[in-house]
Amino acid sequence: MKELELKYGCNPNQKPSRIYMENGELPITVLNGKPGYINFLDAFNGWQLVSELKKATGLAAATSFKHVSPAGAAVGLPLSDVERRIYWVDDMDMEFTPLANAYARARGADRMSSFGDFIALSDVCDKATALLIKREVSDGVIAPGYDEDALEILKAKKNGNYNVIQIDPGYVPDPIERKEVFGITFEQGRNELVIDDKFFDHIVTENKNLPDAAKIDLAIAMITLKYTQSNSVCYVKGGQAIGIGAGQQSRIHCTRLAGQKADNWWLRQCPKVLKLPFLDSIKRVDRDNAIDLYIGEDYMDVLADGEWEKIFQTKPEVFTKEEKRAWLDQNTGVSIGSDAFFPFGDNIERAHRSGVQYVAQPGGSIRDDHVIETCNKYGMVMSFTGIRLFHH
Repeated sequence: MKELELKYGCNPNQKPSRIYMENGELPITVLNGKPGYINFLDAFNGWQLVSELKKATGLAAATSFKHVSPAGAAVGLPLSDVERRIYWVDDMDMEFTPLANAYARARGADRMSSFGDFIALSDVCDKATALLIKREVSDGVIAPGYDEDALEILKAKKNGNYNVIQIDPGYVPDPIERKEVFGITFEQGRNELVIDDKFFDHIVTENKNLPDAAKIDLAIAMITLKYTQSNSVCYVKGGQAIGIGAGQQSRIHCTRLAGQKADNWWLRQCPKVLKLPFLDSIKRVDRDNAIDLYIGEDYMDVLADGEWEKIFQTKPEVFTKEEKRAWLDQNTGVSIGSDAFFPFGDNIERAHRSGVQYVAQPGGSIRDDHVIETCNKYGMVMSFTGIRLFHH
């Protein structure tokens, strides 16, 4: 198959629409559904991301994509009991495979952003992973293959219209890529940069102790950034992205956005949040929305009289600013990557408030000395990679 006609482009008025190959055949097979233009953008970017994560770490990988940027990305390390609870999978009586763990973590870190995601999996989709996908609001999935029982589960999703794409894992694209904007063709070499543990050898801070686990987290950060609309910053802990700030014009705004997402991930693990007395009838997506409001500044939207009764069995106490800060101060060992240099130390100050200990960025700012000095103030380890990772 050399081409595939699509329903429409980015928007319904953009017709005709198709994907096609100038030479050879498309490296994908649509096993179910009818994926659209944005679906394929998410699928192909997501597939590249998880493929590189698998190569870099040797672990099964998954990503949750929304609007051509990852909302989450993770490798298949085991879930903690708390993670099972905050990702709403603690009720699933099954053995979690590494791939299922990877998707649960990729989807769960930022459930608000992942709602209606497109999924990419590094390995053949197994039954356990398919059962996780079955529960979530999602547009589709791409993987190198599907177990027979997994495929049957996925085909039944969305009344039989769920998008299931199989990609040839041996496909290698042309080293030159092109796209048209305003009738003008842009051409560039593909970003074939390999990110591995040696990528972070140039450490510029006083503290040079970069453990192997942090190298994995930094690799996840940088590979995730490679497929995130720039400007972008990514916070990672324990083998999963916990805060991604995509497409911000200002680096500090990006650091704040991603940092707030990382903070929310940690706040959801606070015992006060875990004990929220939800009504049994409240769906998981509504719990996500309620928790997001409860831990934020608009908490009265769910605690006001006449509102809390719709969500909770009893009225929860306010999660005070002081309580939140005390809990956030317990988060440590976080890694952060940036797709371009940090121009000022304010980015490091903000990252510190989210528990960041390890930093990777290209370097090259005229204020590098100030950024390094700020890292040294907090005993952070910072690597200069010398490589920018813009993606548009």
